[in-house]
Amino acid sequence: MSNEKKRIIIQTIEYMKNHLEEDITSEQLAQLVGYSPCHFSRVFKEVTGVPPRHYLSALRIEAGKESLVNPSDSILRAVLRVGFRSTGTFSSKFKQFVGLSPKQFQKNINTLHRFINDYDIETVLQPLEVLSPSVTCNVVVPPNFKGLIFVGLFPRPIPDQAPIVGTAINQNQTSCTFSNVPKGKYYVLAAAITKSLNPKNYFVLSRALRGIAKEPIDTELHAYSFTEVTLREPLPFDPPILINLPKLLFDTKKSKLEEK
Repeated sequence: MSNEKKRIIIQTIEYMKNHLEEDITSEQLAQLVGYSPCHFSRVFKEVTGVPPRHYLSALRIEAGKESLVNPSDSILRAVLRVGFRSTGTFSSKFKQFVGLSPKQFQKNINTLHRFINDYDIETVLQPLEVLSPSVTCNVVVPPNFKGLIFVGLFPRPIPDQAPIVGTAINQNQTSCTFSNVPKGKYYVLAAAITKSLNPKNYFVLSRALRGIAKEPIDTELHAYSFTEVTLREPLPFDPPILINLPKLLFDTKKSKLEEK
């Protein structure tokens, strides 16, 4: 992938971010950089992993999350800021990507913020018996990082829904294994958060360390897969991290307690 392609796509992403409240089409973005619509869409997906319209929707939802983290902001104000024409459409898209309605998201922020700050992650025990298909992921962590690392298998190279399977580990662990994974093709993604007094740092993850395995894994073809993800600083063309990581961890812990 050439630096010129990256530069062109970063230019269009910055345009999207600065004009979220406007109607933006792929044709308009292609014209902005002097590409045909088909060529632009192809290059955009090559660089970011997702089509332009999907990326734009993700940016709008991320901006909506940023508004709703502020308890004084209303859902209507968030809708108007990010280019949706109705609260119904916004709420539907928001729940699809984040896993909660905007109202539930805003209501649960303080509870989930306290949960993460009080959470003392235990070492994730690897399964005694690894059932195929299985996926083992090695995570390369920056030496000074301390916090939670979320690893999951996703059907697309963007974390805009709950993972097919996922887990949370700490900085002292180097790998995790998913056993009895449903058959399919998956992208292995990771994101990391450090403990913070500011709730925004848990719910708007534009600055969070993240990583993606170089190649997707296919459990239809391989009974046992091994891959590696290196955590890094965000790149200007990375898709937004939309899923509610604190809520995923909260729900996982709750279900484990109910099983006991």
